[in-house]
Amino acid sequence: MKQAFFTRCLFFLTGILLLSLGITLTIKGQIFGVGSWDVLHIGLAKTLGLTIGTWSILIGLAIIAFDIVMTKKFPLPGTFIDMFLAGIFIDIFNYLLPDIDGFWMQLLSYVCGLLLLGWGCGMYMVANLGIGPRDSLMLLMVHKLGWSVTRSRTTMEVTVALIGFLLGGPIGVGTVLMAFGLGPIVQFALTYNEKLFMRWTGVKSAVV
Repeated sequence: MKQAFFTRCLFFLTGILLLSLGITLTIKGQIFGVGSWDVLHIGLAKTLGLTIGTWSILIGLAIIAFDIVMTKKFPLPGTFIDMFLAGIFIDIFNYLLPDIDGFWMQLLSYVCGLLLLGWGCGMYMVANLGIGPRDSLMLLMVHKLGWSVTRSRTTMEVTVALIGFLLGGPIGVGTVLMAFGLGPIVQFALTYNEKLFMRWTGVKSAVV
């Protein structure tokens, strides 16, 4: 039991760290655009001030409130931990990592960020300690609408990107790629990390 809980915590924290690093790397690869949610966060930061990480937390709180209304359930503590840690890590990584110049270096930064973001998302969700607000919204769509993770994630990403663009956030080819490509990466990461978690603990921990 203790080993299973330790493994859950390891998957949870490592996943949040990886997805936060991934988000920051996509932001550093700015000539390609950023992820859908970051289009919104950056647009809000430019318009109203505050940091990208702070807006990530504030939007997360709004989504949690909506999720509570829809499901009549209060989220696990891990949902709040995820939300605050991700926002803090994004600001820390954004401060520590230098801005990147040059087409190929920004391309490398963006691609690595996309992969890390999707992998970290699938990894921490397997821990089942409470998922982040945006992923809880995705899973709400899965359960309420009967859609796959890929379809739910893609629909959510496209919608948010359009709203963010209207608020002045940056959109590029990378935004489109993330909107349609992140879902399959998360789906693969969920499946792989679920098997890895079961191999380490003997416990099934599916969230979808």
